[in-house]
Amino acid sequence: MSKNPEILGRARIGLLLWKYSIPAIVGTLVNAAYNIIDRIFIGHGVGPMAISGLAITFPVMMLAGGFGLLIGAGGAALVSIRLGERNMRQAEQILANCIILNVVISLLFTFFGLWFLDDILRIFGGSEVTIPYAREFLEVILSGTLVTSLLFSMNNIMRASGHPNKAMITLLISTAINLVLAPLFIFVFHWGIRGAAIATLISQTISAVWVVAHFFDHRNFLHFRKEQFVLDRRIIGGILAIGSSPFLLHVAASVVQALMNNGLGHYGGDEAIGAFGIFNSVLVLFVFFVLGLTQGMQPIAGYNYGAGKMTRVRELFRLTVLVATLITTTGFLAGMLFPGPIARLFTNDAAMVAIAERGLRITVLLFPFVGYQIVTSNLFMAIGKARIAIFLTLSRQVLFLIPALLILPGMFGLDGVFMATPVSDSIAVVITTLVLATQLKKLR
Repeated sequence: MSKNPEILGRARIGLLLWKYSIPAIVGTLVNAAYNIIDRIFIGHGVGPMAISGLAITFPVMMLAGGFGLLIGAGGAALVSIRLGERNMRQAEQILANCIILNVVISLLFTFFGLWFLDDILRIFGGSEVTIPYAREFLEVILSGTLVTSLLFSMNNIMRASGHPNKAMITLLISTAINLVLAPLFIFVFHWGIRGAAIATLISQTISAVWVVAHFFDHRNFLHFRKEQFVLDRRIIGGILAIGSSPFLLHVAASVVQALMNNGLGHYGGDEAIGAFGIFNSVLVLFVFFVLGLTQGMQPIAGYNYGAGKMTRVRELFRLTVLVATLITTTGFLAGMLFPGPIARLFTNDAAMVAIAERGLRITVLLFPFVGYQIVTSNLFMAIGKARIAIFLTLSRQVLFLIPALLILPGMFGLDGVFMATPVSDSIAVVITTLVLATQLKKLR
């Protein structure tokens, strides 16, 4: 199944979703788990304020990952559609243009990120206590933006071109190396939070070499051809148009995080920022589970849409929504029933644990519906409907969440910062349902 993408149009949908999603889920879950374990190492090996400093870096990390997805998600969707159309030449052109875009965008991001680093950290809610920790971490991470972007963008395309298991192994390699190096650098070498960043960069570099080497192998169905390394404005436009949905989600998440950190810092201090960093990393685990599921869904949806098999697209969507809802409902139950034990995994600081317990319970109130919203927006991205995907992606993160963050904290204080998430979730689900009802008629 992994050798010939034509099977995407013939095999049973349930089997395909299983085969393509499990490797993606394992890869994203391991990646999310490594972030959680990283925070545990930093919380107990460096201190609670280091967790707060790490939380300040999250918006910058989201932006860096967003550029990788801008290219990778857009490129993967186009590659899937072209393979469905059996247009191998243009699939290879898309691959080559993705590499060129990675180099140009990553180098620009690294330059501006390092040049304005302290100013950026202040905008994202940093204080005199937390900025030194955040700076130590990001000076290393930003230096390797090209590595991060290549890893995640090419990994998406590897999966879309019929190699889901190898894409999973790519992320497993990175995570396994990081889990060995991070405690070594923090607890043995005493490099502090910078040691965690160095471990991350080394592990991602090794995995990036692995995934790029895959496309140099001419035995693979999709591989680099020297003559295709020419910028094509139409291909770049298509990549950026489709990839702009997850990219704008990451940009919006960075803006939201900046507002969130400033609100948390104003009403609860650095401890509140650290508390949110704790439970948000746990919620991200469940979101990444759903994202792994949608990564498995995307090449199947893209291929069948390109082949004109709309019944299979609808069947795939229904099954993916069902599984995603079960995942986010599990996250809801964990947040409601075990907020204290979750917080104490990261720190024994009593103030931080108390804020995390209350904040987590408020934040997950509408979490069961988040999976449905994510799957729907990713479906439209997979079939090339970029404008709809962008609208649905931004509806929760921009149209509703940002106003909620600006209004509710003034009314309810620290609780208002946490309440903004379920309020925006409820409105976004209604909007998503209305858009979906209209578009499903067209897919018939």
